[in-house]
Amino acid sequence: MKFRSYNAATAKIAQQFGAQPVTIQAAELSQAMASGAVESFITSSSTGYDSKAYEHIKYFYDVQAWLPKNAVIVNRSAFDRLEKSVQEALLKAAAEAEERGWKTSEEKTAWYVDQLKKNGMQVQAPSQKMVAEFESVGESLIDDWLEQTGADGKAILDAYRNK
Repeated sequence: MKFRSYNAATAKIAQQFGAQPVTIQAAELSQAMASGAVESFITSSSTGYDSKAYEHIKYFYDVQAWLPKNAVIVNRSAFDRLEKSVQEALLKAAAEAEERGWKTSEEKTAWYVDQLKKNGMQVQAPSQKMVAEFESVGESLIDDWLEQTGADGKAILDAYRNK
């Protein structure tokens, strides 16, 4: 099966599922599905909707792998030099933006999934077997990342998992 990939991680996902990775960018996805160049892929519901995947693919398994997020990154040294009142105002604004962002993400995701359904796509929860297979692939991707990042990567992952 031809599986859309657009970076090393998605190519590895394809290979681990026994599929043939085919490099296709989002802007070319609808054409690739129409021509048969791509038969499956992993993506967010928004890209599925925007590319009209429902015209070519019958099933969308809601594995919750691609939930679009945004982040603001601040240099710690620069932040620490700010006045305490400015730091507090930034942290308050960040907390409000985070709450608003998660709420909007949930609402938009639900809307896109609903649009896939309305356009005839069968949206299903993944089976336990599918979840286990994705977890196995995820662990493999984590192992690859840890090989590249070493102790620093392990510390980041440990902090994330213990949060």
